[in-house]
Amino acid sequence: MSETTPALADRAAALDAADELGKLRERFTLPDGVVYLDGNSLGALPASVPGRLADVVAREWGELLIRSWDESGWWTAPERIGDRIAPLVGAAPGRVVVGDSTSVNLFKALVAAARLVPAGEGRDELLVDAATFPTDGYIAESAARMTGLRVVPVEPGALRAALGPRTAVALVNHVDYKSGRLHDLPGLTAAAHAAGALVVWDLCHSAGALPVGLDEHAVDLAVGCTYKYLNGGPGAPAYLYVNERHQADFDTPLPGWNSHAEPFAMTPGYVPAEGAVRGRVGTPDILSMLALEAALDVWDGVSVEAVRAKSLALTDFFLECVAAYVPAGAVEPVTPAAHAERGSQVSLRTENAAQVMRELIARGVIGDFRSPDVLRFGFTPLYVGFADAERAARTLGHIYE
Repeated sequence: MSETTPALADRAAALDAADELGKLRERFTLPDGVVYLDGNSLGALPASVPGRLADVVAREWGELLIRSWDESGWWTAPERIGDRIAPLVGAAPGRVVVGDSTSVNLFKALVAAARLVPAGEGRDELLVDAATFPTDGYIAESAARMTGLRVVPVEPGALRAALGPRTAVALVNHVDYKSGRLHDLPGLTAAAHAAGALVVWDLCHSAGALPVGLDEHAVDLAVGCTYKYLNGGPGAPAYLYVNERHQADFDTPLPGWNSHAEPFAMTPGYVPAEGAVRGRVGTPDILSMLALEAALDVWDGVSVEAVRAKSLALTDFFLECVAAYVPAGAVEPVTPAAHAERGSQVSLRTENAAQVMRELIARGVIGDFRSPDVLRFGFTPLYVGFADAERAARTLGHIYE
């Protein structure tokens, strides 16, 4: 180990020196001496957010009061911020609206997708990625009860074969939250359409880490959170994508006054607004909404393709360092080695994983643990460097000495 450390540390320093995205770390507030590899759960604090929030509270709320709905642009924030997220997920303006939680947006998307399926075709199945984040499964069950579908859990690798004449909608996670496996969004979307079905994609662990291409791949509907790789802050509002071809027929199960064509007319009958705006429900959560808007400033001048290239280089290097520093057999990589199947995290299986992660955190390397035996390390290329990856792997190796 002592012979390997200088070589890997020197390589990390050289890679960081050549990294065109390395300077972006200055756009974040991070504690000294900490390697933060949990951006796949909560992104780091963008440096611009505290000042922006202070202004929102003290001036826009404190001084302008209710005038800020118009004068400060509060009312249009959901679609304005949606248009800023749109290029990060490969969508044109007018197709993403921000607000509510991922779970609420997923409910809207699944029910609306079921309602888009023509009646009388005998389509009664809602296919669900069997490894999905638990809440997605809970929401799918509720959406199925409401729309007369039945949930069919399918292992992601078998999803393509499971699509058929009875499939109405498929729900798939772009990146598996536990393993970090990247699923084939273009291929599965095309296969679903060939089978006459619609697909709803959960982008929580991919948006901001890799290209998504929602418009390019004709995705029907998608949802995602903003507090992971988009660094919007704890509890930041999520977003809903509605492909342009579905917008006129998008029938939300949660019609609120904010999505009414004339919200201030206060009429008893509901008439939906045009476009993705009909995905709005109630009053926007302005404080967290505007914190997210400020957080998105870190993306100025940054391409998602460059972020993806660095992500793959980081995770490759981390896996190499783990192989060099950690005793053979102590950990087992769960995340696929193939770039086409890897998100922006590395998951390692090990005994006593919870205890190992607690020790890592105590030594200044912050990742997280997923029951029963998985260590997760998220690599956010905007602020994680190669020296961080080397130190994390070296620290992990020390724990097994």
